[in-house]
Amino acid sequence: MIRIACVGIAVMDRIYYVNELPAEGGKYVAEKYHEVGGGPAATAAVAAAKLGAQVDFIGRVGDDDTGNRLLAELESLGVNTRYVRRVEQARSSQSAILVDQHGERIIINYPSPDLPVSATWLQALDFSQWDVVLADVRWHDGAKQAFTLARQAGVLTVLDADVTPQDIAGLVTLSDHSAFSAPGLQRLTGEADAGSALVKAQTLTKGQVYVTQGGQGCLWLENDSLHHQPGFAVRVVDTTGAGDVFHGALAVSLAQGASSGEAVRFASGVAALKCTQPGGRAGIPDCDQTRSFLSLSV
Repeated sequence: MIRIACVGIAVMDRIYYVNELPAEGGKYVAEKYHEVGGGPAATAAVAAAKLGAQVDFIGRVGDDDTGNRLLAELESLGVNTRYVRRVEQARSSQSAILVDQHGERIIINYPSPDLPVSATWLQALDFSQWDVVLADVRWHDGAKQAFTLARQAGVLTVLDADVTPQDIAGLVTLSDHSAFSAPGLQRLTGEADAGSALVKAQTLTKGQVYVTQGGQGCLWLENDSLHHQPGFAVRVVDTTGAGDVFHGALAVSLAQGASSGEAVRFASGVAALKCTQPGGRAGIPDCDQTRSFLSLSV
């Protein structure tokens, strides 16, 4: 069984479903409301567990009710939380999310200022126990510490390279596989064209670089050539968590020895199926469901 550590943030997603995303100030009425655990690394961990991996989530939550609910949900979904740090008298992080009738969303994240950024406590963990370490960029110190220790242990590293206030160039350098969101790649490189931006990002690392583009699919560089995996056509209900799920599935597939192209296609299928259900986790398929979907897709 593949063993994965997912390092980063866990948040409570408070999701409001509206007909159209607001374009101006005013009062709006949600048609539905849903609360579910979120966060890039935490949702990637759920995806990896659903796909059959043995998964540890490593991060920080408060000792409040939200923190209790976040950890209970992760455990119920097969993710081990033994290495999560509970911070006394601290609030956990949360997000307000608006989702329209087409599945597009606006996310407003509130990273709790009560959670210490220091990640020195990760040095006490034996990183050789995992086959791959995935990290998001929202806990920068945690990602840097985890990747440094993983590389010392000869463990594969996968970066969820999304938008964050910090400069993530150093994390890209430490990564064997850096999978960017389109905004994250543009922020890092200053390039609007995805192909040119990937070429620029490649100069930072000896690993491989990818960029996800929603329904347009995924681009990646391999042997100095640009490759493209088209997006799969599905009935989109909610794109929340699609990128997180993609990263979890990519890490599982790469750890199983798949080529980059095979891993991207597999991860794209998993993310597409997730988008057919509301919330960031409800629609995550297992391996059998994914393979069945891919066998019917071209």
